[in-house]
Amino acid sequence: MLGKRGHMIRLVGGGAGVNREPLVRDAIVIQGLTKTFGPKVAVDNLDMVVPTGSLCGFIGPNGAGKTTTIRMIMSILFPDRGQLSVLGKASALDSKDRIGYLPEERGLYRKMKVGAFLTYIARIKGVDPHGLTATIKTWLDRVELADVYRKKCEELSKGMQQKVQFVAAVLHKPELLILDEPFSGLDPVNTRLLRDLFNEQHAGGTTVIFSTHVLVQAEQLCDRIVMIHEGRKVLDSTMTQIRARFDPRTILVEVPDAAAGLEALRGRPGVHAVRPENGLLSVSLEDGADPQHMLRLIVGLVPALRVELKRPTLEDVFVQIVEDTGGRTDERQPGGGNGAAAPAVPARSGAP
Repeated sequence: MLGKRGHMIRLVGGGAGVNREPLVRDAIVIQGLTKTFGPKVAVDNLDMVVPTGSLCGFIGPNGAGKTTTIRMIMSILFPDRGQLSVLGKASALDSKDRIGYLPEERGLYRKMKVGAFLTYIARIKGVDPHGLTATIKTWLDRVELADVYRKKCEELSKGMQQKVQFVAAVLHKPELLILDEPFSGLDPVNTRLLRDLFNEQHAGGTTVIFSTHVLVQAEQLCDRIVMIHEGRKVLDSTMTQIRARFDPRTILVEVPDAAAGLEALRGRPGVHAVRPENGLLSVSLEDGADPQHMLRLIVGLVPALRVELKRPTLEDVFVQIVEDTGGRTDERQPGGGNGAAAPAVPARSGAP
């Protein structure tokens, strides 16, 4: 819907009292955010932009500063210095009914029954009570928890509690969904289930940001990646830009005789190293070697059954960045989050 001056308007909430909020260009804008705990610098001069409508992976190893950053975005913690805006507001507190949040530490009311808990959370978020029970039961069925409506939260397993809290985060149809380590403790079946639901939320127009230290999860899901290490940003690009920037430097070769293949390829011009990998030969290329030329060279040297370029994983990219910068981080990335953005406003104190 179009409002005055052509701003896009999203209808928020249900019932007769519908709020109208203009959609902002960037859902989250962070500039120079810093947080310390005593001598420990948890987040160091962080700049980050999450465009509206994106599915952004906020990744890095354990202890990198991901959860601290998310808690500052949510106004659970407050920065020592820096600026941020959330959905165009100075604080998540000013947009709380437009945000869904799944924290790393699960926050169910353990003595409440699941149905009562979800009803309570939905009403706090302004959801119309008409048809709410049916909506809750539909969501529980979708996360394969149709039989827990009348069970106490404390009776559920950790994975089941996690799925209930995800339902609590999306019942009010948020514009921005923030998920902190959402796959922690889930088995592969439930990981896939939640991954599909994240994609569905994103396809419906919700901006999604989730943190994880398991880089393959972000690689499978995200269209944009922000990677931090020791509290500082080391990468901020779309997946397309990352793949274009980090050229494949490894060729995988399947040969009938691995020993003969090793002997034929080692020491050749352009070949840095050759090693066995899962029944194949992994050929690492020297800097400056043209991958296409090396493919042709390898085919001419060994009776290859299969030859392919190995696309670098996010783990490979992370290791390369850290090694190349020698620990110096916050490199300005092409196409990163440092371009034009909605003006940020000073971070405020307050409780969520």
